[in-house]
This record gives sequence, structure tokens and C-alpha cells, in this order.
Amino acid sequence: MQATGSNARRVQILIGLMLSLGGANLPIGTWGEKLGIFGRLLSHEVLWWVLVVILLIYVLIVERQPLSSIGFRRFRIWEIAIAIVAGIVMVIGIVVIYGVVFPKLHLQMNTGVMNTLLATPFWYRFMLVTRAAVAEETLFRGYAIERIEELTSSRALAALVSWALFTIAHLSSWGFAQLIVAGFGGVVLTILYLWRRNLWINMIAHWIADAAGFLLPH
Repeated sequence: MQATGSNARRVQILIGLMLSLGGANLPIGTWGEKLGIFGRLLSHEVLWWVLVVILLIYVLIVERQPLSSIGFRRFRIWEIAIAIVAGIVMVIGIVVIYGVVFPKLHLQMNTGVMNTLLATPFWYRFMLVTRAAVAEETLFRGYAIERIEELTSSRALAALVSWALFTIAHLSSWGFAQLIVAGFGGVVLTILYLWRRNLWINMIAHWIADAAGFLLPH
């Protein structure tokens, strides 16, 4: 009976990982093409939120696990300072990548995608930054790291797989150069999660890093 239960749990985790990692790497941005560029972008955001809700329901109803099992835990007020510092570290690192690393390697960011997003209303960009912080941390950090570690008993493997797929997920929209930025940010966020095991802290740090690029005046 114990082996049967163990096998059933493995199947649950594999299905959950297909939802989180597989779903997050689908070409979601290609849906809604007939709605025009803004309609496509908006449908992209809605579908990300739907994916998060489905995963949370899956954890609660199918896995019968609390959301704390994927990082939704209480945090102390002073830990917000940790999130802010991590966010600032990412902003500084990204500035260095754009200003030093890209020129050294003769790489350029995908200005077409950036200009398209910066041309959208502020409320949409605010929603984009918030969705990225919530959805990407839930799918790639909270669920993926916790469940891969449970499945393999390897924290290092869980961190590596979630980081790699998080980085690759940025390829379809942003291009190869952006993998350096996503990879750097992924390293910081993965270390932060392994240290604090709290998605709220990760979400705050992620939000700060993205807000610096999409919400501040350029």
C-alpha cells in the first residue's frame, strides 16, 4: 500500500510539473492573434493568471496540500528589506549586463518587444509586472523547486531545472540576448527562494526588478 501511495504521489507531482513548467513554456503569447497587438498582449496576461489559478486549485484539491507547501508562507516584516535588497541587486546587475556585457559581446536587446510594451498604457504595464512576479514565482520557483526536490530528493537538481526552464521561457518573446538577463535574474531569485522558502519575498523582489524596466520613465 505504501508503494502504491508513493507511486500515486509521483504521478501527482509529474502532472503538476506539466502544468507549471510545461504550461509556462507554451507559446501563450501567440494566442489571441485576431484581436490585434493589444488584444494579443491582454489575452497573454489573462492566460497566465488562469494557469496560476488552475495550479493553485490542483495543489489544494488534487494534491490535498496547503499552499504553504509551495512557498505561500507567512513572513516577518523585516524580511521585506531582504526582498528590496534582492530587487535592487537585480536592477544593478541588469544595468551592468545592458551597459557592459551586451556591448562586449556585441549583443542587443530586442528593442521591438520593449518598445511595444512601453507603448502600452501604464495600467497594462503595471498588470504585466505584477503578473510576472506572481505567476513566474509561483510556477517556476514555488511549485517547481518544492516538487522537484520532493520527487528527486535533490535541492540542487530542483534549483537547476527550475532555473533553466525559467530562463528558456524568455527565449520565445525576447530572443537569445535576453537569456543572459533572465538567467542572471533567475539565479538571484532561485538563491533567494532556497534561502527564505517564501514566495511573497520572491514576488516583491521580482516586482521591483521588472518595475524598474517597465514602469519608471525612460
